[in-house]
Amino acid sequence: MSISMYRASVPGFLQTLNALSMILDKVEAHCTLRKIDPAALLQARLYPDMFPLVKQVQLAGDFAKNAVARLSGVDLPRFQDHEKTIPELKERIVRTIDAIKLVTPAQVDGTEDKDVTFPVGGTPLTLKGEAYLINFAIPNFYFHATTAYDILRHSGIELGKRDFLGRSEGRP
Repeated sequence: MSISMYRASVPGFLQTLNALSMILDKVEAHCTLRKIDPAALLQARLYPDMFPLVKQVQLAGDFAKNAVARLSGVDLPRFQDHEKTIPELKERIVRTIDAIKLVTPAQVDGTEDKDVTFPVGGTPLTLKGEAYLINFAIPNFYFHATTAYDILRHSGIELGKRDFLGRSEGRP
């Protein structure tokens, strides 16, 4: 039995986006307890040439939302990258989740052979739907979600694998 394009992507996107939101709750609590300005953590990065935490979270959401939009053909909203606080970043995650939930499995399933054109470094690239999802969108989504987690872990936030994984169907 094969797995559908929707099931291969959307549940994982939603699970990880929800986990990122819960991680940001821990960041707020950590900052309050230790009297740290949360803005400093939002600009934290692992290395000077890498994006800061705020951009990592924005990009994770964008890769999830854009993948679902491109595969389904549904016009989902674009978000400006203006978040400067943890509540604003959490609100962006909520808006991203809400947008993704507008798309049904029937709109994504069966798009394995659909031509998907998207920009890479300002240059359009076209891949078939399955290759786009499996080789580009999902890896990029998890790269940015993992980097956000790593920045926070490196910054001293007490997080573990369960925080990153969040809750999924069939797991408490």
